[in-house]
Amino acid sequence: MARNIRKTRRVAAAVGTATIAALALSACSGGGSGGGGDGDTLTLWHYEGDNSAMGIAWAEAIEVFEEETGATVEFEERSFEQIRSTASQVLNSDEAPDLMEFNKGNATAGFLASQGLLADISDAVDEHGWDDMLAPALQTTARYDEDGVMGSGAWYGVPNYGEFVTVYYNKDAFASAGLEVPETYDEFIAVLDAFQAQGITPLAEAGLEYPLGQLWYQLALSQADRQWVNDYQLYENPVDWAGDEVSYATETVLEYADKGYFSPDVTGQKAEDAGVSFINGTAPIFVSGSWWYGRFVDEIEGFDFGLFPFPGSDLSLGSSGNLWVVPERAQNKDLAYEFIDITMRPEIQALIGNNGGLPVAADEADITDEKSLELIQAFNAVNEQDGLAFYPDWPTPTFYDALVAELQELVNGTKSAAEVQEALGAEYDSYVDDFR
Repeated sequence: MARNIRKTRRVAAAVGTATIAALALSACSGGGSGGGGDGDTLTLWHYEGDNSAMGIAWAEAIEVFEEETGATVEFEERSFEQIRSTASQVLNSDEAPDLMEFNKGNATAGFLASQGLLADISDAVDEHGWDDMLAPALQTTARYDEDGVMGSGAWYGVPNYGEFVTVYYNKDAFASAGLEVPETYDEFIAVLDAFQAQGITPLAEAGLEYPLGQLWYQLALSQADRQWVNDYQLYENPVDWAGDEVSYATETVLEYADKGYFSPDVTGQKAEDAGVSFINGTAPIFVSGSWWYGRFVDEIEGFDFGLFPFPGSDLSLGSSGNLWVVPERAQNKDLAYEFIDITMRPEIQALIGNNGGLPVAADEADITDEKSLELIQAFNAVNEQDGLAFYPDWPTPTFYDALVAELQELVNGTKSAAEVQEALGAEYDSYVDDFR
């Protein structure tokens, strides 16, 4: 989701979007050392870009935190892949940060919690009242049982934003091609065919990272109901890996590739490549997450963009946003709790909302940016119909890598759809069977 770069920096300058007056110092929660003061340091990792909604808001939170506590924030921006692939090793060492953004779900935060690598922050949640700020659906990904299954048990993280996957489109490209926003799936396919017939690759896509897997899951969701989601994500019943939902998704991804709906070198494309192809106007449609929205507002020039829900589906990928998690081996847990609390304040939440993010505790009256309000209203529409269905890689700790690899095989023609489904099913069942 973030840029694939790593840099270490000390944040000292104001963001400039807003200036927040000095606020009352948050009370410290028990469960860790370091209550704040000159000479104390909070080590913070996250993977949001500087101009993303969260990056802007959290930079302001860093400044407020340093001013109020007298402590210093040592911030390291690491890519999504760097944190995901090294988390278990780093968190089991003395190199663990005090506070870290981490992906939510059974296979990620849940897995780390079950391994004892994340701190149980339930007491801090109670003390600061974060549970009162989060709707029940948004709490699902913050709590995990002893097996690492989300939805119940202790608190191991706190989200302060939401997210969902939608369809971004280039309004100018649609107008030039004489195309309307599709309201049905057949109309959506007609739009893709129309662009392809004009020599335009319609879909920005990436098979080297998450976007192609998310498209696969969205296609499955278009054939699914809530019970299928509960079976897939919460292990309520076995998933049929040769069933209609999975077969439709796998076969349709292959059909999209064969029809030229995305680039022939899609399997070598990263998420950044796909996002940039939409930003620069090369591809007119991008099925991806709300985490791109603020960047699109900031970087797209020469055309207007909009969004619409994936046609023909009542379910969408999405959930709470990623979590603030506190490693069990963190040296300054109390400072971490103070920083989390600052990010939940209305002023910081409004910064998220007014820069293209989806705040969880903002007053809608504080959202003054019309473009941002458009995104928030789209997210609310999904929530109103209980449409959030989480993400495809959540069920097992290794399913992200398996899904990326198998879809590459599919698009490259080295495996059939049936072979891909069989491999994914074996990977899934090898982990999930332990919970049944």
